[in-house]
Amino acid sequence: MTETSRQRSWRDSLAIYLKAPVITMLFLGFSAGLPFLLVFSTLTTWLRSSGVEVAAIGFFSWIGLIYSVKVIWAPVVDGVAIPLLTRWLGQRRSWMLSGQALMMIGLLGMSSIAAGSEVNQLWLVAGFALLVAFGSATQDIAIDAFRIESASEDLQAAMASTYIIGYRGGLIIAGAGALHLAQDWSWHLSYLTMAILVGIGMLTVLLRPEPIRRARSATFRSDAQLRQYLRTHRHRGRTAKRLGAWLVLFRSPFVDLWQRYGRFGFYLLAFIALYRISDLAMASMAYPLYIDLGFELKTIADVTKVFGVIMSLLGGLLGGLLVARYGIGRILVLGAIMTAATNLVFAVLANSGDNISMLVATITGDNLSNGLSSAVFIAFLSSLTSRGYTATQYAIFSSLMTLPGKFLSGFGGIVVTDYGYTTFFVIASLMGIPAILMAIQVWRRHLTPSLNADNAEQPNT
Repeated sequence: MTETSRQRSWRDSLAIYLKAPVITMLFLGFSAGLPFLLVFSTLTTWLRSSGVEVAAIGFFSWIGLIYSVKVIWAPVVDGVAIPLLTRWLGQRRSWMLSGQALMMIGLLGMSSIAAGSEVNQLWLVAGFALLVAFGSATQDIAIDAFRIESASEDLQAAMASTYIIGYRGGLIIAGAGALHLAQDWSWHLSYLTMAILVGIGMLTVLLRPEPIRRARSATFRSDAQLRQYLRTHRHRGRTAKRLGAWLVLFRSPFVDLWQRYGRFGFYLLAFIALYRISDLAMASMAYPLYIDLGFELKTIADVTKVFGVIMSLLGGLLGGLLVARYGIGRILVLGAIMTAATNLVFAVLANSGDNISMLVATITGDNLSNGLSSAVFIAFLSSLTSRGYTATQYAIFSSLMTLPGKFLSGFGGIVVTDYGYTTFFVIASLMGIPAILMAIQVWRRHLTPSLNADNAEQPNT
């Protein structure tokens, strides 16, 4: 914290939230949160309420893999210009607008299918949902870069706060709002309305200026290393140089992890992949369960999308407080235990019928544990990230965190069809045991004061 920020008055501190870059992130956060549930829980609720078999619905969770592998084309969004559009809007805004256009086209396509018989056109639903997810993930990449480049460091925390508020607002609209519209009117009108709301983000992009880009060498440990790379490969063309830099982008973070942690780095990567596998593997079958138990769409919307979001926020706040009080290690173990245990509550719900009290209890436990475990795990990943590879290394960690669970989630419908919901959620809970054991090992062996000391030694280039 700088001397200036320490001396800033409360009035001046609050005035930060009235600055244009900060307000802008409120609307861009909404644009980022809006499409997320429309290709996840809201989509599975639509399909199940329309009579689609749970075995087929399970595979739709694989659409979420798009978000897990966005790091692959992030260098393209970062450095490749879109013909004509980039010259008009700039690098960041052109990619944001392109992603939003794909989102709108995909949602309009899903809306048109909902007006007819979507049961016989699952492949088309999947195609449009993939288009929405790809556009959304591309927008996320561009928004992150836009946020960082739009203002100085003293505004970044406020911008992140308004972004989160907007994002949660988008989740509520795409969750509770979409389900209310579907029950009162139709799924066609619901998805059509969501497509129109994408226009909020598009209008924001058109009204705000392109940030000034600064030359960076984030994929190299130092400017000297970048200059050496360019001198060594000066005989190559521009495309070859970009490809070489792109390869360094993926090689260097793993080399850095090996240099700092040795063979234990592989253990850490395995732990990252398994920590949330129990929670992610069961996600595809939660909303089909609510439908099959007989809950109305409005009830599902109010309990899971509104009340559930509040519980997630409380869980995140609790996780942050506990980490500040007890450190990352103990709470990392607690989060793993809570995640596995709350899946057993879903097994109880599966045998309780349309019991609203049991639904509220299930959502309370699931969202509190999810918020807590997410908060502590983000802190853990941040502690692992080297200062020399902050953006790239964290992107790799976050992708690895979601890939295995989302992949296994696709088989959830088959398990439910063959063995029922109760067995499925018990299996999902048991899948969390390795994460608990590994969390204990990581806490005892590695989450010591030396972790922060080692990380602090990394050069801040």
